[in-house]
Amino acid sequence: MKITRALLSVSDKTGLVEMAEALVRHEVEILSTGGTAAALREAGVPVIDVSEHTGFPELFDGRVKTLHPKIHGGLLHLRDNETHRTQAKANAIPPIDLLVVNLYPFEQTVAKEGVTLDEAIEQIDVGGPAMLRAAAKNHRFVTVVTDPADYPAIIAEIDANEGATSLKTREQLAARVYRRTSEYDAAIAAHLEGESAASAEYTLQQPLYAQLRYGDNPHQAARLFGRFGDFFEQLQGKDLSYTNVLDIEAAAELINEFRKPTVAILKHTNPCGVGSDDSDLRDAWQKAFETDRQAPFGGVIVCNRPMPESLARVIREIFTDVIIAPDFTPGARALLQKKKNLRLIRMGDDFEQHLAAPVIRSAPGGFMVMERDSRCKGLADIEEKVVTKRPPTADEIESMRFAWRVCKHVRSNAIVFATGDRTLGIGAGQMSRVDSSRIAVWKAGEAGLSLQGSVCASDGLFPFADGLVAAAEAGATALIQPGGSIRDDEVVAAADERDLAMVMTGYRHFLH
Repeated sequence: MKITRALLSVSDKTGLVEMAEALVRHEVEILSTGGTAAALREAGVPVIDVSEHTGFPELFDGRVKTLHPKIHGGLLHLRDNETHRTQAKANAIPPIDLLVVNLYPFEQTVAKEGVTLDEAIEQIDVGGPAMLRAAAKNHRFVTVVTDPADYPAIIAEIDANEGATSLKTREQLAARVYRRTSEYDAAIAAHLEGESAASAEYTLQQPLYAQLRYGDNPHQAARLFGRFGDFFEQLQGKDLSYTNVLDIEAAAELINEFRKPTVAILKHTNPCGVGSDDSDLRDAWQKAFETDRQAPFGGVIVCNRPMPESLARVIREIFTDVIIAPDFTPGARALLQKKKNLRLIRMGDDFEQHLAAPVIRSAPGGFMVMERDSRCKGLADIEEKVVTKRPPTADEIESMRFAWRVCKHVRSNAIVFATGDRTLGIGAGQMSRVDSSRIAVWKAGEAGLSLQGSVCASDGLFPFADGLVAAAEAGATALIQPGGSIRDDEVVAAADERDLAMVMTGYRHFLH
């Protein structure tokens, strides 16, 4: 089907001008609305306003602009149906052969903190989904595009076919439209349900993203659904496995807690070393690595700054499964690409959108949906949460903040010994909090690190004073924990006896 007339109306202007210029090359008449029309005119692309095409103005602050018979009739009438053609001609409804629409950014809007319900509602697109569904229904004759990532392929196809697209392409694009509108409606429903009351129904529908290499074990098949590629780009290495995806998520959520240049090393989703530095990522790595020199073997390394060649040169000497960074300098890429199996992952700027999404886990007969523990709680007014006679020093408070952020990402029961810029010992996933503390002390000893003057963080309350006593005997001078035990008075008394400073945040950060 040759394209003679197109309607372009997009919120995401990525690739818009290139797409329009390709249409102009094939003498396609372009209709457009609002900001899209302005962007095209600024780029020198001839465009007709939809209001001029319909003879009807935009109304109600743009809420009504494409809901018109000349638009939907142009998209929906069957080109091979004589009655349809006659009615279209009689009512001056010319065909629209290409629709390029992406929807108002509802998901991105509600992912921001402090968004009101009214603000969210104004980002609910009405005309966009209506046009998309109409064009997709009539895909035998109409090409419909909703994702800027599809523009290059469409441009290549119309350039190769004198401005026409194939039925196969139109079928594939129509399927993507219905998937996208389904996701969009589900996001709106989930947000409105969250604003009002718990819903009695939860719908989950996501496109297949990738067939994973395997699941927990090679004999288990696994697939990945959704928009993983919106947040992470694999630059090289073997295909991802189920456990790789879990590790990548855990690493990204951990590193998102830190603003200074920071490096973290993880194994089986548990942090085993985290280091920060005021300026040098290489020094941050050294602090993380010294916590546990065995852990990086086959593990995951993540940093929150573009990886420089100096860090890549050190890391390449270690067998690592996955490396994640916002980017890699050319020198770093050149070094790391020599390790063909190493999975190199670029983390996008939009990862914070993921933190607004719920956690979904399978359950017998269904699944559970939980609000994500996306922000470290209890640190904003830490000075007001001191429960001991001795308040913490400024250095101890800084160490508490660091240790608490790491502890949040350690599997419970979790104990973390740290200073203000590095971990010293981490105990994870034990049935007893005392056992986790013993493991953390033992790991620090194995690494040759002293715990004298350190801070100890616990993801849950101390049910007895024995956990605190063990931390003090190991060298900790301050502790940070949620509090809430019926024996809190005993724990505080034990801290006072040892001249420890202790903060009870009032929040726990269990991770199961």
